Amino acid sequence: MERDVIVVGAGPTGLLLGCELALAGTRVRIVERRAEATRNSRALTLHPRSLELLDMRGLLPRFLPSGRTLPGWHFANLPTRLDFSALDSRHGYTLFLAQARTEALLEERARELGVRIDRGHEVLALAQDDTGVSVDLRDGDGRATTSRARYVVGCDGGRSTVRQAAGIGFPGTDETLTGVLGDFATVDASPEALEAARANGVMVVPLEAGLTRLVYIDPQRMRAPADEPVTLEEFRGALTRICGDDCGIAEPRWLSRFGNATRLAERYRSGRVLVAGDAAHIHFPAGGQGLNTGLQDAMNLGWKLAAAINGWAPADLLDSYEEERRPVGRAVTENTAVQLLLTELTLTPRYERPATALRTLLDELLGIQDVNRLLADRVSALSTAYTSPRPDAHPLTGRRMPDIELNTADSKNTRVHELLSPAHFVLIDFAEHDGGQAQSTRNEEGPRPPHLTTATASPNATRDDLHGATEILVRPDGHIAWATRTTDAATRRAERTEALTAWTGSPRP
Repeated sequence: MERDVIVVGAGPTGLLLGCELALAGTRVRIVERRAEATRNSRALTLHPRSLELLDMRGLLPRFLPSGRTLPGWHFANLPTRLDFSALDSRHGYTLFLAQARTEALLEERARELGVRIDRGHEVLALAQDDTGVSVDLRDGDGRATTSRARYVVGCDGGRSTVRQAAGIGFPGTDETLTGVLGDFATVDASPEALEAARANGVMVVPLEAGLTRLVYIDPQRMRAPADEPVTLEEFRGALTRICGDDCGIAEPRWLSRFGNATRLAERYRSGRVLVAGDAAHIHFPAGGQGLNTGLQDAMNLGWKLAAAINGWAPADLLDSYEEERRPVGRAVTENTAVQLLLTELTLTPRYERPATALRTLLDELLGIQDVNRLLADRVSALSTAYTSPRPDAHPLTGRRMPDIELNTADSKNTRVHELLSPAHFVLIDFAEHDGGQAQSTRNEEGPRPPHLTTATASPNATRDDLHGATEILVRPDGHIAWATRTTDAATRRAERTEALTAWTGSPRP
């Protein structure tokens, strides 16, 4: 095999997946149809769960100085914001950062890890057999080549060539509505005019390098097809109709129309071909969830695919990628559809009055702390949990592991996220700090898999939401693989051995 994995697409999903695979020692090649990285950035935000994932790999210090943090975000552009600062995370904020910068930072890390990135390479076809996948490519000079890998992952967007070549269906709904965005070097408007624009549903966002982005849905042109070019004259006219002022826009750097086509891949895996990010799910960009969902796909898939390649994966581990992530993709397509519906009804004369009343009611509900927290958890993806197939599983199983303080044999006062930086499992012993009810297993001897780190919880790490766990096994993506309340050492040893065999492929007596 030329490579272990060929990743098609050098967007955020493909680049993070390449990093994850290379971190586990696999040979990765990323091919990208575009000859150069895009400078235009539709996506602008990294939400709390994505920031936690970057923290787990030690990448957050690269990202934070490049953006600016906001304590919350919006749902359906309602006036009352989602309060991310109240969430149970060290990163209870949105990082406002252009997608182009996110891609640049991830590409920098991928190259550090030895990932080969070939731009200007278009996938023409692929064919898989029992041992690998052959990919026919055409480079920027028009030369045709064939590359072979054990697996191929399509991270190549909503029109994914990989998905189509693998015969994976992409059912859903066609575009029925479009919005428009523009990045302008000049916005010569008074604060009152900009506030009036926002009050009438226009999103006004300061960007880097002195640019300002404006986004709107024009009731008179909201059925225009997404592939119809946007002109400066159209933009000015629409702003004037919507809010009574063209906001003095000039010097456009990027104008684009985007639609609400919503689709979810029938499968995330077909043999040795997998899909992630927009190749697996597309939707209206409400709440900036698309890029974040793609990053979380990559984090879930990366360690599992590497485990299959490195030979220690349990038989059903790679299949769990689809089992865990497809329901998340479905949930995101549903909540973005709900957000858009609230806006679309307001723009439809027949429903304008009841829709406005509904938005007012929902905005009042967002003022209730528990309601706000529920939606904030969902949009931020902090509430994402994976269902255990075992009915007797501990209630923590599948949930994200809080970033509590830990101790190891080599280090005091470390954290869960710090121990996850090499993408290993982390086995945490709470017994030393449970009031003497359980016997600690920290000093037990026996073989341990190389991709396992052991630690004990710090005395101040006790939390009610850990449901009395005496031991927890954390997956490389920060979710809990197994937990137990058992205090008897022999019983815990037996449960642990079963869990490690099921998850890491290597038992520990």
